[in-house]
Amino acid sequence: MAHAHGHAHDGHTHHLAAATRRRLVAALALVLTFMVVEIVVGALASSLALLSDAGHMLTDALALGIAFFASRLAERPPGGFLTFGLRRVEILSAQANGLLLGVMAGVIVFEAARRLSDPPEVDALPTLVTALVGALVNAGVIVILSGARRGSLNVEGGFQHALTDLYASLAAAVAATVILASGADRADAAASIVVAGLMARSAWRLLRSSGRVLLEAAPAGVDPDEIGAALAHSPGVVQVHDLHIWEVTSGFPALSAHVLVGTDVDCHKARRQLEGMLVERFELRHTTLQVDHASRPAPLQVGEAGAGIGQPKRPVT
Repeated sequence: MAHAHGHAHDGHTHHLAAATRRRLVAALALVLTFMVVEIVVGALASSLALLSDAGHMLTDALALGIAFFASRLAERPPGGFLTFGLRRVEILSAQANGLLLGVMAGVIVFEAARRLSDPPEVDALPTLVTALVGALVNAGVIVILSGARRGSLNVEGGFQHALTDLYASLAAAVAATVILASGADRADAAASIVVAGLMARSAWRLLRSSGRVLLEAAPAGVDPDEIGAALAHSPGVVQVHDLHIWEVTSGFPALSAHVLVGTDVDCHKARRQLEGMLVERFELRHTTLQVDHASRPAPLQVGEAGAGIGQPKRPVT
């Protein structure tokens, strides 16, 4: 049995993680600053709309804080019974952010439905000004997070919160403009429902992607049948058993398999060649291949026994 861990990438990965955390902190500082401004102005102006939006910004700050601490925990080295360390904390963070987005969407829909039936009078001008300032703040947060490691579901969770906040600010600005022009107070609730739909979509994507990792499904875009066929049809390979492809965390795909080669084939050389092929063709660097000699040199029967050399059949998995 042998392992190809790709240690050369560890330093680069740590550097990216540190840079991502700096961006998360910058985004968090921007969100908290604007939240404080909204609380102060809302209290002085007795504006429930501003105080409610401040509460919304608080959930964004919570999402970014979760993303930051999850990234720190994921950097801890493996030890004891945690043989992969705490890398999957990032996936749990993405799940938490997805659930938070979903809950927020439900609350907004509930409140919007109430306001559609009994619309309150909306003070449109302060709402418009605040929405435009909020849009600028959220655009700044998005620019900051766009340079972070978006391949991480953890970071993607914080990004989706900022993106939906930008949608909310723009929708509020449009609704306030409509109210100023026509006096139609229901425009505010209608815009909220549109935003809630966008939030629900982002929540579903985060939950689906993180759920795939937790269920140890093959990473998105990776075809286990294609990889199994490439292994089974490599020179000297007789059959492939117990092929598993999963994702430990974002950007950390892994593969394990039991490979049988011909009795006259060098197992160690075959293993090195297979590892090289997996890196070159599929960018799979974290692999565990157990390579043994087949018990007999005779060609195998096609079917449950496995795929013989040169036979375009699916390998046993």
